[in-house]
Amino acid sequence: MSDRNVTTPPNATRSRRQFMGGIAGGAAMLFCAAAPVFAQTSTVPLPTKRDGSQQVAQATTAAPADAAQKIANHFSSVKTMTGEFMQFGPRGDQAGGKFYLERPGKLRFDYDPPSTLKVIADGRNVAVGNGELDTWDFYPLSRTPLSLLLADQIDLENRMVRDVRQQSGLTIIVLGDKSIFGDQVITLMFDSKTYELRQWTITDAQGKDTTVILSNVRTGVEFGRSVFRIPYDQIMASPSSSN
Repeated sequence: MSDRNVTTPPNATRSRRQFMGGIAGGAAMLFCAAAPVFAQTSTVPLPTKRDGSQQVAQATTAAPADAAQKIANHFSSVKTMTGEFMQFGPRGDQAGGKFYLERPGKLRFDYDPPSTLKVIADGRNVAVGNGELDTWDFYPLSRTPLSLLLADQIDLENRMVRDVRQQSGLTIIVLGDKSIFGDQVITLMFDSKTYELRQWTITDAQGKDTTVILSNVRTGVEFGRSVFRIPYDQIMASPSSSN
């Protein structure tokens, strides 16, 4: 992908929403044969209301908010991880690829062809590269939900936790805080025994969901410095740069 224009294309808002929901998230951006498996698996979350509750809750049990913090503490103790993702959008669109995470503040999503999207968080900014449009969009990391999820220590304040419940071997944590997530609700699903993050769903203001499923996850890996490097110099030096 050519590192050129620093612009905000018409679909920038959608790309950002997909990423945070598809953390990142969404990818968090986000994640075709896996579709039937996803449709049949019992881990698919039920539709989520704007207040964070499910429209129909079956075989669930209530859990205190401190259970969410306990799982968050375990998740934040994982300093590096990598694996594959599969993303399912609200219109039935699907995309997959590989992800890389390093605390604090670093994340990368590389989408498989034919997608040309690339997302990089380097600890300061989140950059969304669109190879088809030959553009990069930047967002301060501190102003995205990723600043919470990529922190060394994740602090889930009580006002942020909408719901915590157990279902089918999973612990489901629903987060919603306008100051952090805007008009979105984030549903995180962890393995109840290992506390490993399995998937997340971003529900936007219109009630549309973007779901990302993680697989083949490895932790305790080492990354080269270039993995989370945003090519600022190349982008800014471009004659067609807007800066």
